[in-house]
Amino acid sequence: MFIINLHYIVPLEELDKHMAAHVKYLEKYYEADVFLISGRKVPRTGGIIIAQADAKEILEKIIADDPFHKHKLAEFTITEFLASQAHPDIKKLLRN
Repeated sequence: MFIINLHYIVPLEELDKHMAAHVKYLEKYYEADVFLISGRKVPRTGGIIIAQADAKEILEKIIADDPFHKHKLAEFTITEFLASQAHPDIKKLLRN
């Protein structure tokens, strides 16, 4: 399991120009069962994505596909963690 932490490095007006493409990117990886949860930080300085992948390197390649990464709109940090507990409904989504 991974936490992807996005920190915006451009004004929100610039970021919003690419938001539709970013949402399409997110939807692609939700459909592939890679992304489980995502959303904006409060205040709106970035975002968080909870993801699952077999290796950090795979996730790095997936992130490279994000329009926010391609256009250098955000910095990305990946933190790997071992999920030891989860709500029963979330467990159904997790790969074993």
